Amino acid sequence: MVGHLAAAVHVQHRDVPRRQQVLGAADAALGDSIAVNGCCLTVAEKDGEQWSADVMQMTLDKTVIGDLEIGQRVNLERSCTPATRLGGHIVQGHVDTTAAILNRTPSEHWELVEIELPNDWARYLVAQGSIAVDGISLTVADLKHDSFVVSLIPETLARTTLGTKQAGERVNRGFTLPQGQRADRALMKSGLGSWRGFRYGLYLNHL
Repeated sequence: MVGHLAAAVHVQHRDVPRRQQVLGAADAALGDSIAVNGCCLTVAEKDGEQWSADVMQMTLDKTVIGDLEIGQRVNLERSCTPATRLGGHIVQGHVDTTAAILNRTPSEHWELVEIELPNDWARYLVAQGSIAVDGISLTVADLKHDSFVVSLIPETLARTTLGTKQAGERVNRGFTLPQGQRADRALMKSGLGSWRGFRYGLYLNHL
């Protein structure tokens, strides 16, 4: 779940690692892990209510963190501890890929948001399963051939970046089936194909 919204106040675009400064999480300490739009960053510098993190090339390549502009709102979430109350599903802070918002369908009490789903990632998503979008724990309301739909309640619209992001803008996606990804890799290395092939005819005695 997202703790609160914050704003990017300084973005260093020229160098790698990039230094990005965020206003929020006033009680953050050096070395703390804070998810920014679902991407786990480490507090490298602290100045009052502002803190900075170094962003490496892989993070820039795999997330929308590199696209942040000064003043742009971001979702912040502190890392949980064994004593933390868990809300939603467990979001690991690892972004798998980015995707574009395809369209938004508002209604009186909620809003449907459709997000693209390339075929390479479709096998890790199931209807009524969980997915993290910009670090927000969401349930897949509908699963289509090349996209998925999430239904946003007023609380999510009011307290997260998905309340204002429009069609064409990109979001971070974190899939919550790491076991499926590991099994998929193991099957591919064994020459048996992916876990989709396993579902459609491979059995344990083939392993």
